[in-house]
Amino acid sequence: MIPIADPEIGDAEREGVLDVLDDGQLADGPVVREFENEFASFCGADHAVATTNGTTALHAAFEALGIGEGDTVVTTPFSFVASANAIRHAGAEPVFADVKPDTLTLDPDSVADVVARREDVAAILAVHLYGTPAEMRRLQDIAADHALALVEDAAQAHGAEYRGERVGTLGDVACFSFYPTKNMMSGEGGMVTTEHDGVAERVRQFCDHGRTSGYEHERVGHNFRMTSLCAAIGRAQLAKLPEYNRARRENAAYLAERLADTSVEVVHEPDHVRSVYHQFTVTSDDRDALRDHLAERGVDTGIYYPVPIHEQEAYADVEADLPVAERAAERVLSLPVHPNLSPKDLDAIADAVASFEEATTAQPAEVVDS
Repeated sequence: MIPIADPEIGDAEREGVLDVLDDGQLADGPVVREFENEFASFCGADHAVATTNGTTALHAAFEALGIGEGDTVVTTPFSFVASANAIRHAGAEPVFADVKPDTLTLDPDSVADVVARREDVAAILAVHLYGTPAEMRRLQDIAADHALALVEDAAQAHGAEYRGERVGTLGDVACFSFYPTKNMMSGEGGMVTTEHDGVAERVRQFCDHGRTSGYEHERVGHNFRMTSLCAAIGRAQLAKLPEYNRARRENAAYLAERLADTSVEVVHEPDHVRSVYHQFTVTSDDRDALRDHLAERGVDTGIYYPVPIHEQEAYADVEADLPVAERAAERVLSLPVHPNLSPKDLDAIADAVASFEEATTAQPAEVVDS
């Protein structure tokens, strides 16, 4: 089976972990500070604060922005549920805008409609879905016009670019995940990046029980600190990230070319963005049958995401009419695109899709009466 994801752990990761074990500073040691500095430099941000995972990065970001009870945050329903959960963890409530039909990222026109209807919106949370940045210029304008905070959920977009700038500096704050299947990973972990000194300091405090120094605690916080073991893995992965992303883009380009004459539609990459293809996602009216066909031919796939957040039981109290997101949930299918795919693997994926096309378009033989 060609896997949908294939995390790579090499000598650099192993050596980094062993160095931490030998040093003995396992929890939030100097290796974490080094990882933060290197990741901030990679994104072009002034500050980076490491956390335990992408969800806690989002939660800490909202707390640092002062978003909580009585506030709402406009976001996409077409994301992993953590995007909305983090808003609720901070005490605020998510309200959902629809997505663009070509990129499946947050639709600025829909966001503007939501903001115009409500007086309690405090922020916009834009998700860079599948490694493709959301339409940030429009969202920046909406945020500026209404004095809203703008948060990037960049959990799937390490190194992606929007109009020549890397994600991580396009809003007031950005949040990343280093879950094992991401473009780079740390075993588990997250990161908050920002250009604002005060936001960075409040994130750091919140992730360390509100600590200011020693045993002095200015506010109530959590223990969201990254371990040195995770940071050691993250540093090794960050050094490899440009090559990983290059391979993903090359694999995506090859698959897109091979699938151009089929009925599946590749989720669009606009000319002004540079996706890092955390997922290579297509849409099909026969998605479930296509998935079964690919599985029979040894190609693993994923559905990200089969149920929009506003249709999840946990959000049954949220009323929303979001036809584009709902339609996307019925049609999306992600194919393997990770860096460890061989040319043979890529051909096998494309051939499997093509053979589904042949099977579904073949006409039954004409029956002639005797």
